[in-house]
Amino acid sequence: MFASSRNTTYERLEGGMGPSRASKKLPWKKIAIGCSVLMGLVWFFGPRGDALSAGLPTPGLEDIYPPQNIPTKTQPNTALDDERPPTSAPSVIPTSPETDLDPLKTVHCSVPHASHLPLVQYALMIDAGSTGSRIHIYKFNYCGPSPAYEYEVFKMTQPGLSDPTKTPEGAAESLDVLLDEAIRVVPASLHACTPLAVKATAGLRLLGAEKSQTILEAVEKRLRGRYPFKLPDTDGVVIMDGKDEGVYAWITANYLMDVIRAGSPKDAPTYAVLDLGGGSTQIVFEPEKGGVVDGVLQEGEHKYELVFGGEERVLYQHSYLGYGLKSARESVHRVVEFMDGLRAASMGESGLRRVANPCLAQKTEKEVDVPLADGSKVKVLMAGEDVGSFEACNRVLELVMAKDAMCNVKPCSFNGVYQPSMMDAFPTGKILLLSYFYDRIIPLITPSPNGDQPYITVSMITTLARQVCAGPSSWVDHWGGYPDVIDELQDRPEWCLDLTFMHALLGLGYEFGDGREVALGKRIEGTELGWCLGATIAMVGGGEVRCRA
Repeated sequence: MFASSRNTTYERLEGGMGPSRASKKLPWKKIAIGCSVLMGLVWFFGPRGDALSAGLPTPGLEDIYPPQNIPTKTQPNTALDDERPPTSAPSVIPTSPETDLDPLKTVHCSVPHASHLPLVQYALMIDAGSTGSRIHIYKFNYCGPSPAYEYEVFKMTQPGLSDPTKTPEGAAESLDVLLDEAIRVVPASLHACTPLAVKATAGLRLLGAEKSQTILEAVEKRLRGRYPFKLPDTDGVVIMDGKDEGVYAWITANYLMDVIRAGSPKDAPTYAVLDLGGGSTQIVFEPEKGGVVDGVLQEGEHKYELVFGGEERVLYQHSYLGYGLKSARESVHRVVEFMDGLRAASMGESGLRRVANPCLAQKTEKEVDVPLADGSKVKVLMAGEDVGSFEACNRVLELVMAKDAMCNVKPCSFNGVYQPSMMDAFPTGKILLLSYFYDRIIPLITPSPNGDQPYITVSMITTLARQVCAGPSSWVDHWGGYPDVIDELQDRPEWCLDLTFMHALLGLGYEFGDGREVALGKRIEGTELGWCLGATIAMVGGGEVRCRA
């Protein structure tokens, strides 16, 4: 047992996991020093190729794209170790509190597997990310010796705990709306026996140790004093270790995809999970057996050994702090502002310095607070003008990615981080992209009239980036029949930057070929993909949850 469409309004709140090497520096400082001004300007504003008008992939707006062979909820949920609940299958399985006729019971059995186990177990996990916080309220049953997942309720709030406008006490109070939802969902008689944990990610890490600790202490004080749930005696409110976060996300996805359950086929191929948060991005995969790497990894903190479902597995995992979507935007804006500062200043109507930015869509503009090296910020008006393009933006991102950084243990992906080549270690495996990957790509994909649903490829992301970066006239050509998409593109001038960064991350960073197929994920059968379910399984998996006195 392991112990440890278009109308979507979903936004990724988890800021990504932090580095396993805390001493990593953000690469933009090296960029500013290392690049030749003249070469940079020429390269930066150089000629661009015409925007492609190639056909787009044509999926519907499922929560997993393309659709997978997902286990239905008309069968009993599998236990999380070698044994299953009783095999009698109820005709209707609850998927929410509204469809659960008796939240104190389960339809899978009438008594727990052992007398010391509860029949049902609720658990609460708060994901405190860089842009907001989200609570996951899970229901499990103990028809078997391990908790079997039944359903999830979640609720989110913005901004996050790291919001600079809030005091530590104000940050703690921001979680009240989430805990009030838990009070509503969890039966009152089970409140004291319902474990609760708050795990912060990249947003708080970037605040520094002293500030983040003050916020965490305020959160813990409020939760213990105001709410009836059971916080662990230690590590109930913490900044999560990056490697655990990535592995939990991998477990969640592969468990829900039914490839690592006790009843899954032996040696079933697992998914690689790539999660793009706000403050960091992470990759976790199990090297394919029989490949060039054949499951063998260099020793180090990137190597994660676990036992799940009775099988021993070795995973590669790494988190890149500073390469989440928000952080990548900041790095790009720093580079652009620095290079523009070497030219004659141009003022916009707002009185702000106008900066031509190739990573904003043409004919769009946005006021941006650009962080400077001394910790201060300067507000400028970033403008796509006629320079916005995929090609020019990609040149900036090639600098930000630090592909040529010193590589102490080879091979490296980018920023000097050891990672076996995906072509060698994971040549044919399936790849699942989560969070901001889903949010930015899915709304732009048009349904096919004939219902065909081909896989997304890296080159398709390139095509989308070209079309978005080309500006409003291109938007009308490709999404004119979808006014909600046009409105979103107008509200988000940085969508060009976002898609181009995703292309750079997959192609330049991880070295996926243009034709490599990927799936996009948000949730499976109502359960959100991400690290939270895996972390909650670790919290309740031993069946030793203690009730609050």
